[in-house]
Amino acid sequence: MPSTEKLDTHHKALTLNLGASAFGSFAEIGAGQEVARWFLVVGGASGTVAKTISAYDKEVSDDLYGSGSRYVSRQRLEAMLDHEWSQLLTQLGKTRGPQTRFFSFVDTVSARNFAGTNEPHGWVGLRFQLHPGGPPNDVLLHINLLDPSNLLQQEAIGILGVNLIYAAFHELQTKESFLEGLAQDVVKERIEIDYVDLRGPAFESWDRRTLLAHLVYAGLAEAVFFPSKGPSVPPTETLYKKAVVLAPGTFSHVDATHAQVHARLLASGIQELQKELGETKSVPAGFFCLTAASFMPNEPAPEISDLLRRIDALLASGGDVLLFRQRELYNMTALVNRYTKAPVRFVVGLSLIIRAFEDLYGNLEGRLLEALGRLFAQNVRFYAYPLTATDLRDWLKSVSTAGWEWSETNGWVSASQLRHAPPLGHLFAYLLASNFIVPMQVPAALRADA
Repeated sequence: MPSTEKLDTHHKALTLNLGASAFGSFAEIGAGQEVARWFLVVGGASGTVAKTISAYDKEVSDDLYGSGSRYVSRQRLEAMLDHEWSQLLTQLGKTRGPQTRFFSFVDTVSARNFAGTNEPHGWVGLRFQLHPGGPPNDVLLHINLLDPSNLLQQEAIGILGVNLIYAAFHELQTKESFLEGLAQDVVKERIEIDYVDLRGPAFESWDRRTLLAHLVYAGLAEAVFFPSKGPSVPPTETLYKKAVVLAPGTFSHVDATHAQVHARLLASGIQELQKELGETKSVPAGFFCLTAASFMPNEPAPEISDLLRRIDALLASGGDVLLFRQRELYNMTALVNRYTKAPVRFVVGLSLIIRAFEDLYGNLEGRLLEALGRLFAQNVRFYAYPLTATDLRDWLKSVSTAGWEWSETNGWVSASQLRHAPPLGHLFAYLLASNFIVPMQVPAALRADA
């Protein structure tokens, strides 16, 4: 069969069943037995299915996989993988091991509850051998479920699971072919994959950071997270219930001088929000924000290699990074507000504020007003970092933007000193007066330098 032919879910499951060289177990918690069901109903399941299990009861689950972890978590997923894999090899290793490529598929999912009050998401894992007796390889995914009903979410997980098993055995030629097979018929519209971890010799030539960035480029995730310290995690785990400061930008300069400027910008935003919240509150989380889309209309999107170069420079400065699929700030707001109701603040230079007002927003029916409404909908403000008059003047010339005027103090311009002719000027003044845009002071160190 030509490798370019795309099989639907039915034929993927049937191909695996009839191939009879891959044999394994299924353990699914939280959204039915939808992955195993495909292999059971298409025919020939005895060629693939060793066991299926669904440990819904917490005491049963704890007895099988151990207690002490959240039920929908990476820790529980890995405990499930370890248990199911060990049991599979113990029971069948001697009799089937020499001629069988074993696999264990597991998932633990919080699908939409009856009241619709939860955030549907889950962890999906696969451990598999590329050849009989070979070393194990792992794929770990974090997913967000986008369908509006529990039944549709179960169906989507079933398709994703079959895709994952089939891709592991038939589509590992490149990371692009693997992700394309994984996403077929279900990702983007129905499931978002915002984290992937790969382990084992099957993936030893694959760069993990490139794979994370590719999730955004391919439209499989709205955002992925790059930490400056510790292992990578899904965005939900670093944003959950936290007050957040976002520093968006292109960050195209990666030298040490600019790194200090970037670090100072983010630190000042965190300090400002800490002051706003009060010292008794925990320190807000701060993130540099890049986009995989072009930062300006009619510009090409940056290459993954170039983005990773910028991300590495930001990580080296001690800052964590969120890479977003879309460039609009209101889309960043929407993503963060999935996971927290605490205050969200953007810390930005005057140039980015001007750019936000100059954008035509042709994709929105309400244009600028709709964009601002979405942006400031849920406890969002801008901390406006001052800019030198020289830098502001040069930047306005470089982007051919007119109509902005300002006064300055000691060579610096703050948001409160920036003006535009009506009617846009009225809107800008309203946002200032209402504290949606909060002017920041020139840091003392910079005043001294000036």
